[in-house]
Amino acid sequence: MFYRKQKAALARFHPLHQALVHEHRLSVTLPRDAWEPLIQSCAQHRAHVSRRKWALPDEVPLVLVPLVRVLSRDLRRTGTIGVTADLTGPGAAGKAGPQQSLQVRRPIRRVLQWYAFDPWLAVRAELRDGSTLDIAVVDRVRFRRITKSNPRGKIKTKTKSKTLRVITVTRRLPKGAVLTRPASPPPPWIRVRIKDGPRPVIRLRARIPNAPRSSGLPNHILHLSAEAFRWTAPQARRAS
Repeated sequence: MFYRKQKAALARFHPLHQALVHEHRLSVTLPRDAWEPLIQSCAQHRAHVSRRKWALPDEVPLVLVPLVRVLSRDLRRTGTIGVTADLTGPGAAGKAGPQQSLQVRRPIRRVLQWYAFDPWLAVRAELRDGSTLDIAVVDRVRFRRITKSNPRGKIKTKTKSKTLRVITVTRRLPKGAVLTRPASPPPPWIRVRIKDGPRPVIRLRARIPNAPRSSGLPNHILHLSAEAFRWTAPQARRAS
């Protein structure tokens, strides 16, 4: 039987690891120590499985694992990290909107355009200072299928895509926390909204045009998360 060794290795992996391989989806909330077996299982994937059909989505080692590791350092003692990930991509069923035809000129014969809405990552962490951090990543992808003919009458069809990534980071502070406006403004690519009250809320939003699927995303998330902590009074940051 072909690939029987790889299939046997895959069966020994963590159950959530297997779900990421077969379904490209994950929805789970775990305490810090329970994440480590899953991370270690994913780290062994390439050493034992090379078949493309059973490949681990790139977003797992490039985004999910680094993000969970960073958040684990700031979890409260009984805190958890919740992850909901849909790594099926913007072309999966149910994510695309209606198609529309655009006006064209020769040699272009037809252009179909549609948009896909792909909310592929949501993370929630309970931090040691009593606050909670929510991270959401949504890709809005524009597709264009272009059909054109060359001077010899040959017809070719090509599909192009353009992605706008929207990252939202929300930090909900514990009761009695004090907000402090930073001495310097946030970077121009980050929008900040503050909701004051018994439990203040700091919400940050960034729009990243032409974003690759995974590259650079952890850094963007960390930039937004760091900005959320700049609005917190020093005594709130030191609380445990």
